[in-house]
Amino acid sequence: MTTTEKNEKGELNRYFKIGATIFITLACVIMFFFVLLRFDGFTDLSAKLIGTAQPIIIGLVIAYVLNPIMKFWERQIHKVTIKRVKNEAKIKKIDRGLAVTASIIFFLLVIGLLLAAIVPATIESITNLIQKLPSETRDFSNWVTDIVRSNKQLSDIAQNTVNRITTEMEKWVQGDLIYQSQKYITGITSGILSVFQVLLNCFIGIIVAIYVMTIQEQLTGQSKKLIYAIFKPKKANIIIEVVRHSNSIFGGFITGKIIDSAIMGVICYIGCLCLSIPNAMLVAVIVGVTNIIPFFGPFIGAAPSLLITVIESPIHALYLLAFEIVLQQVDGNIIGPKILGNSTGLSSFWVMFAILISGGMFGFIGMLLGVPVFAVIYYIVTQLVNYMLKHRKLPTNTERYIEMSSIDEQSNELLYEKNENQKASNTLSSKEKFLKKELKNFQKNKDNKDESNSNKK
Repeated sequence: MTTTEKNEKGELNRYFKIGATIFITLACVIMFFFVLLRFDGFTDLSAKLIGTAQPIIIGLVIAYVLNPIMKFWERQIHKVTIKRVKNEAKIKKIDRGLAVTASIIFFLLVIGLLLAAIVPATIESITNLIQKLPSETRDFSNWVTDIVRSNKQLSDIAQNTVNRITTEMEKWVQGDLIYQSQKYITGITSGILSVFQVLLNCFIGIIVAIYVMTIQEQLTGQSKKLIYAIFKPKKANIIIEVVRHSNSIFGGFITGKIIDSAIMGVICYIGCLCLSIPNAMLVAVIVGVTNIIPFFGPFIGAAPSLLITVIESPIHALYLLAFEIVLQQVDGNIIGPKILGNSTGLSSFWVMFAILISGGMFGFIGMLLGVPVFAVIYYIVTQLVNYMLKHRKLPTNTERYIEMSSIDEQSNELLYEKNENQKASNTLSSKEKFLKKELKNFQKNKDNKDESNSNKK
């Protein structure tokens, strides 16, 4: 074995160890997660830790989402400050400070506009439902009464049903209502406290996001220093490259999805206004927000928006259904591909696979982040597989493996059915030529022998 082959084999073993380490780590994380769910003590401890770290998690998420916006503002502000400020250090501080401030203001304005659109429209929809419910119930009751009057058997069944429901209601009011009301009061109180806790965590999270965006380069440098201190340069370079590519996948996917969903919300709002659909703003916000979820988002958003509309006007609900079908086709075939492109590198099958698995395990957050997380895992596995194929001097293009039947063990050539038939045909032709040649030589030797015998005579 030559030195080059030894080096290639050692490098292959290192990549294999890295891939195996990543796989084992993910398996251990999943097993550890299920172990935590099995034991109440661990579950309570993990819930407490997550609750304690919630402001930091919120801050990191806000900082990551706002980072492209902050970079944009920083570039625009730098064009002005570079002309007026001479000190380069001051320029960086001014650019970063104003960019962070502008990004936070933009974030708060977006949240405020969403709340201003959702809360009043939701209250109005609930109020209209409460106002219309008695009349709708009365109309339904009159319709049932008219049907029952014409049929004695139906009348007896309806009377027995009403008596049974009335009896059960009296038992519930006299027995369980007082006991349940105490639970409801306790639940409402804890719910109010939880809302205040979430608001406090969000406020602290915004402060954390400001600090993270301000010193993000320093945090990045410290992370790299830690990686190179723990791992050898070659492994550290691979880790840095994987993290860099993962950031590209996450950033491209999340930013693209937010822009795509915002465009969908605006188009939906304009379309609802043109079709005179009630609660146009609320419907547009629901469609835009749920569109962030890949694949299943439009279906999730369609249900509540149609329910809200059908309460006001059933015919307009049909208009909305047809409009949403057309809108999703436009998004899936025109808007989405233009904005997102192939940011994840996954086919539709793997997108659906990632959403189903991650959504089933981690709920809404899993449906939201499952695709980019799976895309990172897919990228790591693809790089490892391609490296191993190159080491064996085999092609890495997937299309070349679709119709292949085998690989030639000597030449490493991909064999297809036509090639094998041709090879078999060539082999047969070679045997025929060999037999003909041997037969010709045999005949020639025989003729020579006969001629020699005749000369002797």
